[in-house]
Amino acid sequence: MFQVNEVVLLVDDLYRILLTTNTHAIWVALEDPKAFPNIVELSELDALVLQEKLSRTEDPYLYVQSLLAESGSKEAKIRDNNYQTIKPLVEDPQFYLKKVRSKHAAEIIATGKVSKPYFYKLIRRYWQRGQTPNALLPDYKNSGAKGQKRIAKDKKLGRPRVIMEGVGAIVDESVERLFRIIIDRYIIKKKFSIAKAHRRFKRLYNNIAPDTPEAEKPTKRQLSYFYDREYSHIEKIRARVPIITYRKDVKPLKSTATTQALGPGSRFEIDATIADVILVSDHDRNQPVGRPTIYVVIDVFSRLIVGWYIGFENPSYVAAIQALHMALSDKSHTLQSLEIETDDFTWPTPGLPEAILADRGELLGHQIEGLESSFKVRIENTPPYRGDAKGIVERRFRTLQAEFKGFTPGEVIGPTVRKRGGKNYWLDGVLTVSEFTEIIVSSIVMRNFIDPMAKYDRARDMPADLPSIPIHLWNWGLQNRTGRLRKAEAGGVRIALLPQADATSSEQGICLFGIYYSATEIIELGWMHRTDHTIRPDKVKVAYDPNYTDEIYLFHTPGSREHWVCRITDMSREYRGCTFWEVWRKRKQTKQQQSKDALHADKIREQQEDRVEKIINKATKQTPKPSKTNTERMRGVSSARTEQLDKERDKRRPDKPRNEKTENVVNLTTTEDSDDYPDFEDELFDDGDD
Repeated sequence: MFQVNEVVLLVDDLYRILLTTNTHAIWVALEDPKAFPNIVELSELDALVLQEKLSRTEDPYLYVQSLLAESGSKEAKIRDNNYQTIKPLVEDPQFYLKKVRSKHAAEIIATGKVSKPYFYKLIRRYWQRGQTPNALLPDYKNSGAKGQKRIAKDKKLGRPRVIMEGVGAIVDESVERLFRIIIDRYIIKKKFSIAKAHRRFKRLYNNIAPDTPEAEKPTKRQLSYFYDREYSHIEKIRARVPIITYRKDVKPLKSTATTQALGPGSRFEIDATIADVILVSDHDRNQPVGRPTIYVVIDVFSRLIVGWYIGFENPSYVAAIQALHMALSDKSHTLQSLEIETDDFTWPTPGLPEAILADRGELLGHQIEGLESSFKVRIENTPPYRGDAKGIVERRFRTLQAEFKGFTPGEVIGPTVRKRGGKNYWLDGVLTVSEFTEIIVSSIVMRNFIDPMAKYDRARDMPADLPSIPIHLWNWGLQNRTGRLRKAEAGGVRIALLPQADATSSEQGICLFGIYYSATEIIELGWMHRTDHTIRPDKVKVAYDPNYTDEIYLFHTPGSREHWVCRITDMSREYRGCTFWEVWRKRKQTKQQQSKDALHADKIREQQEDRVEKIINKATKQTPKPSKTNTERMRGVSSARTEQLDKERDKRRPDKPRNEKTENVVNLTTTEDSDDYPDFEDELFDDGDD
């Protein structure tokens, strides 16, 4: 049984069912511009179906049902007027009869509202498009041939010129090809403006058609129109912003980071920022020290801040491992030192996560492999310049800085370069390092235990009464989700995270970056004994803390994290209490000075060698041929030596002053040994092992 308004396909022709009775159906052809309703028996339709000549199909005018014209608009008025015009006919139950149709048509046309052709156009439109008032809406969407390309033949398209002289250029296929070259080369790749790209186009066009008058060359408006027509909205957006900015700030977001975190400890994010405030020294409030670095380690699932670093290390691996060490340490001592009361909350037990997401420059290198292999922590690195990949921790920086921004003296606002006559914000700082640390840590406590998150994307299984506070989400996740935290000793993780290097061994000890270290185990193994038969390794693997040169950690067993603590020896005592950055800087300065000294010494050495050579040559020329035999010359060596010694002694003898009386001299020479002077022999040769 067919339904009213259903569309059927008869061989190759489309028909719409307008009305059905017990024995008949009235239908109209959809694609015939002169069609009228026809009567067909239902039995005939059933036969066509069995012969597979008639079948149901999709309605080509289904979109009419979704059309919406605002009340009072031009389209709505046209629709309503058209429907009121044909209403007497289409609401007549016998509209399909020719006599009835002709009678209504004569009466409506006689009113003078519409012409006969327009009347029949309206009723066909009404029947063919679904018998609804919206079927009479005008097809304004087809006006202007939007999206269709027009072909220029004898003259340019668009309105004629009024002010500018000339007719204008015809944008044919050759000009469009040049447009596309200029757009791809300068607007898309080099981000040129339309005006600048058009100037490049005219330079190219002049090489192809040099005799074309200036007024007949394609204009900037024609280039802009071609760009708007041929390039999609997404292509234009990508052309306006750099690819890095597009990926970070413009590209649509398809999901959230929380969907990838199954529970607490599933993934930590770590990142750093430079605080927008100038701090002063703890010892001198009039001395600014600059902008501090803030590192934050945050759990993705619960948004709980588990670790942090506040100091003046530049964002680097060294500062990152300090933040990670804080994430694995007990916070009670730190909170007590800042006088933050902990009676109202309990900090969760720290642990190692399943994965850590960080920038490539911070957790990338062989030193992080120890965290992966020894503790099974997966390290994930973000692509370059993709801060949006760590959106959770990036957003937390803004939240933390909101605690002091806007009213704190010394805040960095606007350009960092001071204009002439402007105020130097470097001299406005009042917060000390300790006070700033207390503000940030107390803010972390507030975010973790007090403040609810308004935009937290909750999972489906989270109860409605679960507060959107990080600590409550953390505790709920530990009870209802898969636990991902693993217990680890903070000191061992710190050693595993420290940078590693190959050090050399010698009788002076373990040498790293020119600094010598020793340990009791090394001495007991005989590595520092000065014999030719001492057995020691040429190179050893050590870990070092760049902030502290006084000790390093020697891994004595391959494939193991067991280590010896090696301390700096007296041979390198000048570097005690320094950082390795100071050591590297000082040794670089020393080597530079040695290089200068060597160049100067080479220059003086050359002069010295020339002088010695001249003296030798002069002596050679002044030496006469010997008049004695060799035997006689050798026999006179003793007397000549004595004579030369007497002359030397006479030169050293002081001259006697005039009128000086001679005094008696007492000889104090004695052959007996004296024990009156101290003897330091034992101290000089003490080996220091006792």
